[in-house]
Amino acid sequence: MNVTTSMPKGIGFTTCLSLVMATMVGTGVYTSLGFQLQDIRGGFLILLVWIAGGIISLCGALSYAELSSRIPASGGEYAYLSEAYHPSIGFMAGFVSLVAGFTAPIALAAIAFASYLHAACPAIPHKAAAVVAVLALSFVHLRSLEQSAVFQNFMTAVKFSLLGIFLILGVVFCLRNPGHLAAIAPSGSCFGELAQPSTGVALLFVLYAYSGWNAPTYMSSEVRNPQKTVGRSLAFGTLLVTVLYVVTNAVFLTAAPASALCGKLDVGGIAAGFLIGPTGGTVMSVLIAVGLLASLGAMILAGPRVTARIGQDYAALSALAVTDVRGIPRRAVLLQLVLVLVLIITGSFETVLIYAQTPLLFCLILGVIAVPLLRKRSGSSSCGIYHCPLYPLPPLLFTLCTLAGLIYSTMTHPWVALAGLLTMALPLLIHPFLHKKTTNPA
Repeated sequence: MNVTTSMPKGIGFTTCLSLVMATMVGTGVYTSLGFQLQDIRGGFLILLVWIAGGIISLCGALSYAELSSRIPASGGEYAYLSEAYHPSIGFMAGFVSLVAGFTAPIALAAIAFASYLHAACPAIPHKAAAVVAVLALSFVHLRSLEQSAVFQNFMTAVKFSLLGIFLILGVVFCLRNPGHLAAIAPSGSCFGELAQPSTGVALLFVLYAYSGWNAPTYMSSEVRNPQKTVGRSLAFGTLLVTVLYVVTNAVFLTAAPASALCGKLDVGGIAAGFLIGPTGGTVMSVLIAVGLLASLGAMILAGPRVTARIGQDYAALSALAVTDVRGIPRRAVLLQLVLVLVLIITGSFETVLIYAQTPLLFCLILGVIAVPLLRKRSGSSSCGIYHCPLYPLPPLLFTLCTLAGLIYSTMTHPWVALAGLLTMALPLLIHPFLHKKTTNPA
């Protein structure tokens, strides 16, 4: 057992793209619509919010493409904010990534997986299914990086094959029943709802569904040619997922009445039931549950790398950086596993989601704002650096729209938002008592 500062660079563009798409397409798209329909009734407006979320996320991805090119190191926001601002800000972001960026989303994905599985087979208890899924995938990723990459690519291929089948069924249904398209047609009142706080909350659910576009940044040091590969996978993956999300939600809204979807977690299974009957809906619920395993696997793979990077930098936390002979940060994986299991057993889906989004989006904003700061320090014409297209529009648009979503969510869920802010305050209070290593051991 030893502590290392780098791991084998065995990850290419395909696996990075797989991580982006597998992390993004999962819990959010299969669960968010039911919560959105509690606040927004117009299908057209809901699709507009999904399109807006895609544009905002693409702006963030383009900004992070430049950020990852300027700082090609593992750790995501932990590495970026430490260098751009101060080590204490980076430590805060690393803590947020562990708790809100990975632990909470993994728990949410596991809960969604269990809900779909339970809908197909009521004899399977929710929490037990979620716990078993997290345990199994965590131990898969404890074996080797190469096996993790193969498993992740395979699960992502299965997941998108299943999603493709579902979308084809939905498009065929609409062609045969064009009257159902009225569910997503614009109405005179839908644009007035855009300025309501409820739309901001709906945007928060959408941004949660899009979260994960930055997944490869947590493993940059394990990527071949990270200055090009990471950025390309972020932008290309986000664009593809945006198209998928809009089409998928259009299928949900046209297949089933809003009253059947409102407030429900397993909207995919419900929509499938209306499309192909109860038996087909049951089968589709199982298939969606299997697809959600790819999202779980992607987050379980990427998350411990942030924790390990923190352990490399701080002597008091060096145990978290210990890796085995295959370069796997076993202790970081096990720490994440314990936190996820606690959240699954004690947490509520909607509360956990809103709680996690507050600190996570705030750290993403800091990361995007770091782009102009680094440009000012090193110059925008730095050799070999990817430059964000249409700069400064993408960083500016991402920052303003994300801040609006956070303000709206704070207005409607103040105590949950406060808990998220406290999650950022705690590591800032702890940081002065930690001592950074002068050098990282080889």
